Amino acid sequence: MLRKILVSSAVFLFALAILFISVLRTAAVRYETNGVKSERVLSDSVSIDYNLAYPGKILPDSFLWPLKAVRDKIWLLTTTDKLKKNEIEILFADKRLGGAVTLFENGKNEIAISTLTKAEKYLEEASLTEERLRLSGVAQSDEVCLRLANASLKHYEVLKRLEDKVPDDVRPIIISSEQIPIKAYERARNALLSKGITPPNNPFKWD
Repeated sequence: MLRKILVSSAVFLFALAILFISVLRTAAVRYETNGVKSERVLSDSVSIDYNLAYPGKILPDSFLWPLKAVRDKIWLLTTTDKLKKNEIEILFADKRLGGAVTLFENGKNEIAISTLTKAEKYLEEASLTEERLRLSGVAQSDEVCLRLANASLKHYEVLKRLEDKVPDDVRPIIISSEQIPIKAYERARNALLSKGITPPNNPFKWD
């Protein structure tokens, strides 16, 4: 019994160490270009020129996912730079949406919808964080605001296309989630306009 406990503990600590090492290697927020592209998810009409960050090989259906989720929370908690933290929130939103798409494609609808809603919560938090920092007078990066606007449009695009791919009982959740990127884009657009910067074009008709 004691031996089993020791072996299990060793495996857990080894896996945790690997995940923390990956945090150190990704100290700078990177937006990979080999992520989920519109061609995989969408039909052929509207395509936002923005790639979702690669979600990684460990997705929420993996037994290692809890360790990865803990790693992400620690990464956020230990990031003291407010602007960098804002970038990480966008990154996590993109990664989870990409992961949700893969899970839907694999027929794992229940865990996919949970992952998708968490993705949109991260996007909403990123948008609200940007707004709080801006209203409090913290110097904001125009690049982050532009990325937030583009990410919001991409999230809406992916959600809209998923409507035709998910079961009927899931579709209302997708439609409800679309309100988050709509509001996030509008916040980012207004922030950019207030600085005299032209925001990314919105090809969707929301009204």
